[in-house]
Amino acid sequence: MSPPSDRRVQLRGLTRRFGDAQPVLRDLSLDIEPGQFVALLGRSGSGKSTLLRILAGLDGGQEAQRLQVPASVAVAFQEPRLFPWLRVWRNVVLNVDGGDPRERGIAALQEVGLADKAQAWPQTLSGGQAQRVSLARALAREPALLLLDEPFGALDALTRLTMHRLVLDLWQRHRPTVLLVTHDVDEALLLADRVLVLDKGHIVSDLVLHASRPRKMSDPVLEANKTDLLHLLGVEVEA
Repeated sequence: MSPPSDRRVQLRGLTRRFGDAQPVLRDLSLDIEPGQFVALLGRSGSGKSTLLRILAGLDGGQEAQRLQVPASVAVAFQEPRLFPWLRVWRNVVLNVDGGDPRERGIAALQEVGLADKAQAWPQTLSGGQAQRVSLARALAREPALLLLDEPFGALDALTRLTMHRLVLDLWQRHRPTVLLVTHDVDEALLLADRVLVLDKGHIVSDLVLHASRPRKMSDPVLEANKTDLLHLLGVEVEA
């Protein structure tokens, strides 16, 4: 296992611009400690996905005084992005080195409750099952940093709740650092240790949550946090 200093996310003076347009991210600084679960909120176009892509190494056009990310990073996107011509277990271990591939794939699927689907074709899965396979694929890489880009956005409400419980369980078991990009304030408050709000390329709020889990939005403290976060996102809540 990497030492904690190598597993920390640290950004200093991060700027990302596209052509001559205004920067999407400007002079952004951020520290995320190993094992922390962080949610990132922001309006559309605020730079959330751009920041995630930079941390994932999928966008190399940034300028930064310092950009430190763990060596082992995995991403789960809103769309599962499974290859339809590969069996489920082969999707899970694609480009994963070490050990017996099938054994490793089934072990990851076991963690998300889908070992019985190892031989299935992706097109036979429900939306929730496909998203669980996407999580298994991320877990198979044993990441120090797990990036979740709105992975529950396309799911129905009941499936989303099931996925919330699964992600929390997996995080508590493996303790990767997690950055969850979401538009859902409730989701951020129910899952994360810390909620960031990104606006015009800057982090304008950094809320640390001390509420024990499992959480309920009926908690008065979380209700107050929600009102404050919605205000920052430009949504006014009637009294």
